[in-house]
Amino acid sequence: MFIFGDKLVGMLIIGIAGGTGSGKTTVVNQIVDQLPMEEVGVISQDSYYNDLTHMDRAERSQVNFDHPSSIDFDLLIEHLKELRQGRSVQTPIYSFVEETRLPQTILTLPRKVMIVEGILVLGHPQLREQFDIKIFVHADPDERLIRRLQRDIKERGHDLDKALSRYQRAVKPMHEQFIEPSKAFADLIIPNNHYNTVAVDVVRTIINNKLV
Repeated sequence: MFIFGDKLVGMLIIGIAGGTGSGKTTVVNQIVDQLPMEEVGVISQDSYYNDLTHMDRAERSQVNFDHPSSIDFDLLIEHLKELRQGRSVQTPIYSFVEETRLPQTILTLPRKVMIVEGILVLGHPQLREQFDIKIFVHADPDERLIRRLQRDIKERGHDLDKALSRYQRAVKPMHEQFIEPSKAFADLIIPNNHYNTVAVDVVRTIINNKLV
């Protein structure tokens, strides 16, 4: 078993939040770089968007995907509890192009260290309780906007007008209402710039100690 603070756990679960385009994926990759792949697993909050197959494309396009109600937190929490008990789970697959879940799932195996990343993972009290370490990735708002627009256009098939409209209608206000306030729950805040190596090294050291 592993002792962190006053918790006795058999698995280290790390929650990593931050605004859209803040570079959470980059930070996750920096943390797990050079760590044994068979010991560390990563789960994305994006996989747990609600199933919207009952809606047509026009209806889906009106959904606020940056609001907590768009996420199936109950399933995510259930899966983390199963993984902590040493049982594998079937992780949903979400398509940003279709804006709904796909019929297929991915088998996720329990690892000594599980990293859960997503914009809203620190804002949900019951999910937050599952984390042994809570991290918030901070980035300049202008940088986040640029990255979000580039991603929506290049990877998700949105045109510029749709990407900008969604940013103004949902992304920015939801960040101010739900995501930025969740920074208060973080054990560690990582600035996503060239000077984040110390913070990343601290997290990697904690993980390495778990893997010994």
